[in-house]
Amino acid sequence: VQLQASGGGLVQPGGSLRLSCAASGSISSIAALGWYRQAPGKQRELVAAIGSGGSANYADFVQGRFTLSRDNAKNTVYLQMNSLIPEDTAVYYCNALTVSKAYWGQGTLVTVSS
Repeated sequence: VQLQASGGGLVQPGGSLRLSCAASGSISSIAALGWYRQAPGKQRELVAAIGSGGSANYADFVQGRFTLSRDNAKNTVYLQMNSLIPEDTAVYYCNALTVSKAYWGQGTLVTVSS
């Protein structure tokens, strides 16, 4: 499984960004797709994930600000991030889970700053 992430950048507090993650390779083996993030000096943490059934799970800190969606025809997941705050600044990593392994994308930097 290969993951290609895009969509990071610099945004002001209160702004929005949309991250995309396109999966290729053994698509049929993927059980869940999602996003993690890692801020400087902190551990990587789950942001949101979506299974094959289409139901998304979110970290508590998302608090209704982010929406994860999946386009099965394009093998792509999208993370729409609204009402961004400086604490959302981190490198965001796309993740794919199969029965036997976790795969990671290259990471995309999101910076929330005025």
